[in-house]
Amino acid sequence: MADPSAVHLRAATRGSALALWQTDHVTALLAAAGRARGVEVTVEKVIVETVADARLDIPIWEMGGKGVFVKEVQAAVLDGRADLAVHSGKDLPALTPDELVVAAVPERADPRDVLVGSTLDGLPVGGLVATGSVRRRAQLAWRRPDLTFTGLRGNIATRLSKAGEFDAIVMAAAALERLELDLSDRVVEVLEPAVMLPQVAQGALAVECRGADDVARSLLGDIEHGPSRLAVDAERAFLAELGGDCDLPAGAHATLDGDVLTIEGLLASMDGHVVLRERREVPVAEGEAAGRALARYLLDDAGGASLLTR
Repeated sequence: MADPSAVHLRAATRGSALALWQTDHVTALLAAAGRARGVEVTVEKVIVETVADARLDIPIWEMGGKGVFVKEVQAAVLDGRADLAVHSGKDLPALTPDELVVAAVPERADPRDVLVGSTLDGLPVGGLVATGSVRRRAQLAWRRPDLTFTGLRGNIATRLSKAGEFDAIVMAAAALERLELDLSDRVVEVLEPAVMLPQVAQGALAVECRGADDVARSLLGDIEHGPSRLAVDAERAFLAELGGDCDLPAGAHATLDGDVLTIEGLLASMDGHVVLRERREVPVAEGEAAGRALARYLLDDAGGASLLTR
């Protein structure tokens, strides 16, 4: 493809502060990559309001799972209103519409979760923790069966403003870092993956475009971060093998050390009474296969299939 001297792209995005930050970040990466090519790349935001953003009274798992945050954003690319879509990787279902491709995964941020308001050990017996995630709820219940839980929806600022109503809330570390929020006056504990296995692709961004759009695909390829993509692809393969958008508590975390990829996966019951975890170490080139094999192990050998029928 011969590079034009200037390219203008339209980016579909949700309208939250975090979503806009993510789109601005991708815009800056594209502009820098364009300059390296000698191309001026500009990006215009196309704000899309999703049903999930509008209906804060309904738990995510009752609305159809994580895909509710992205379907309308994807639709803007599919119908031509936008050229690309910027998603939080953890919101993206494992199965991409046929006409779209995940054209870039920029360098990943911190994939871990954080507890705001208390440390895990500092929570009182019967303490109330607010989270809208069944994955987080199940793992905390496994660690602390005495805890009680309630839902929490809304953007980052809304959830933090309500934190004082509970003993603690659970957030994504990357979201707090990206918005540069000052939480120095609050107790904050970063939960290591050994305690709280992250959501698939948590901390990563996923940028989609139409598969037939050679210009967008080429430019987005310039902002791809290879190690992040390998880890995210392995985690997404795990989720896809579980069933695409499994509504059970599930998570996966992959890391790279040289030519070795380590992936750990989790599948749990909704109440956290059953938590199944397993890990694999494989050559990097086998990451996606390892993600699928890990899911099959949890389903077929560790008893996870029985959770799907409960």
